Amino acid sequence: MHVREVPLADTRALRQQVLRPHKTVESLVADEPPEAFAVGAFDHGELVAVGLTGRDGGPGAWRIRGMATTPQARGNGAGTAVLGALVAHAMACNASRVWCNARTPARSLYERAGFRVASEEFEIPEIGPHFVMVLDGACEGAGA
Repeated sequence: MHVREVPLADTRALRQQVLRPHKTVESLVADEPPEAFAVGAFDHGELVAVGLTGRDGGPGAWRIRGMATTPQARGNGAGTAVLGALVAHAMACNASRVWCNARTPARSLYERAGFRVASEEFEIPEIGPHFVMVLDGACEGAGA
């Protein structure tokens, strides 16, 4: 498994297929934060997982979003590798808070990475149930 930065455009087809099948690939652009940083996980040269992060939620806050893994790659560490790269990037940019709206079925992925549930479960129309999750103490000492 190899993880590296990728252009946002390279993430859209997988994000649309896994996360937003009811939308067009082009419509995903509106959900991308300005200056977003995206990574992809590759297995034998094939893109199998993606995610992005950007400043969102106030001073020092970085949001993880658009995490998507192909069905055949689930359980093989691709999502964990992408999440780790995104958190590392946010921390390198002096994030004081890293958070996400995690789909309920992905909750354990984030918990294994040190995130905690910070909300009641809520429903996003056409997408499904989610929790706000926060990585506590990830960037202690970082400026807000």
